[in-house]
Amino acid sequence: MKRKYFGTDGIRGQSNLFPMTPDLAMRVGVAVGTIFRNGAHRHRVVIGKDTRLSGYMLENALVAGFTAAGLDVFLLGPIPTPGVAMLTRSLRADIGVMISASHNPFEDNGIKLFGPDGYKLSDEMEGQIEELLEKDMTAQLAKSQEIGRAKRVEGDIYRYIEHAKRTLPRDVTLQGLRVAIDCANGAAYKVAPLALWELGADVVTIGNEPNGININLDCGSTHPETLQKKVHEVRADIGIALDGDADRVLIVDEHGKIVDGDQLMAVIADSWAAEGMLNGDGIVATVMSNLGLERYLQGRSLNLHRTKVGDRYVVEHMRQHGFNVGGEQSGHIVLSDFGTTGDGLVAALQILACVKRQGKSVSEVCHRFDPVPQVLKNVRVSSGMSLDNVTVRQAIADAEAELAKNGRLLIRPSGTEPLIRVMAEGDDRQQVERIVDELISVISAVRNVA
Repeated sequence: MKRKYFGTDGIRGQSNLFPMTPDLAMRVGVAVGTIFRNGAHRHRVVIGKDTRLSGYMLENALVAGFTAAGLDVFLLGPIPTPGVAMLTRSLRADIGVMISASHNPFEDNGIKLFGPDGYKLSDEMEGQIEELLEKDMTAQLAKSQEIGRAKRVEGDIYRYIEHAKRTLPRDVTLQGLRVAIDCANGAAYKVAPLALWELGADVVTIGNEPNGININLDCGSTHPETLQKKVHEVRADIGIALDGDADRVLIVDEHGKIVDGDQLMAVIADSWAAEGMLNGDGIVATVMSNLGLERYLQGRSLNLHRTKVGDRYVVEHMRQHGFNVGGEQSGHIVLSDFGTTGDGLVAALQILACVKRQGKSVSEVCHRFDPVPQVLKNVRVSSGMSLDNVTVRQAIADAEAELAKNGRLLIRPSGTEPLIRVMAEGDDRQQVERIVDELISVISAVRNVA
């Protein structure tokens, strides 16, 4: 069936507009509670959130839905998405919920769902939820004496802090490092600075004064320039930029240069391979990761396995084929030895461990390859426009033939907007730019005729 509510990362939209309304949130609670209400034991759900103003509204609506379905609710308060995934398993909950729109502005919000194993729900399970959302669920409500209870358990965020700290190798301490961290005024504003300080770092924190409307506002991984200035100002050894729900991270080196997810995956893959910790024959990333990363890994007899865009597809491939390192260029780093989803703090700790063990600067440790010139442009099209056109297919074939072994071409429709994304990369920037512009022109001409 066509998906009406769920996108690539749960349900997301502008608050108080469909589908991000309290009415739908309550119905999601009833629907999900109905599906996971199996067995005679007392069922429970954990709910975390970031710092958006609309989080209060959606949290209460979800509580109403879940308790109406007969589940007990544990409210975690502001906590990173990976903390919700971890505590879902740790507390033996039937379902975990994160209320967040990740790196989006405060006006947006979303609902991410995790199964009892801490992994995001499958497409099939989301389909079952969508079917229930379209039905009258009155008959699914719990009997009066079986309505669930709700309680706030803010202290459990410290269980996540201890979990994150234990991922740092035992022989490593962060003493002697000045770490600047930007929490994006989001979910990690309490836990990330505290974890770093307890591990011995001299911590300088920004983006840790959320007011409900400043999450991701000129801060965090989507606006790393704020952290770049702070690193220079306080002469930090490293800067760590998280996003609103702290499931992604970018690093800023001591010179203020940004280190993206591709470089971070290369660092971790190298380190883990040397330690005998790397599972599989390489790592997993999406089609957007730079060709330079692929070549770098090949030079170390490692492979880059690519998936569709979206961390859920990376995780799915990792689980199916036994990999323990994967991620996205944007900074979603998934380390399955430590968690079931992207974790910005844990990924940053792995980078810090490499810096301390090697006794080198962040710029030396984190520059593993020179990225291949990459150009990405979008062309707006009518909703549902297909690339299955003779003229477009021929233009794509010609571009692929021209790039041959010296580059790569990727053309895909956006999963969230009526756009066709055209990306090319290769050793010759002028050639890459020309190829992208020519393809944009061809697609635009076909669009205009249609």
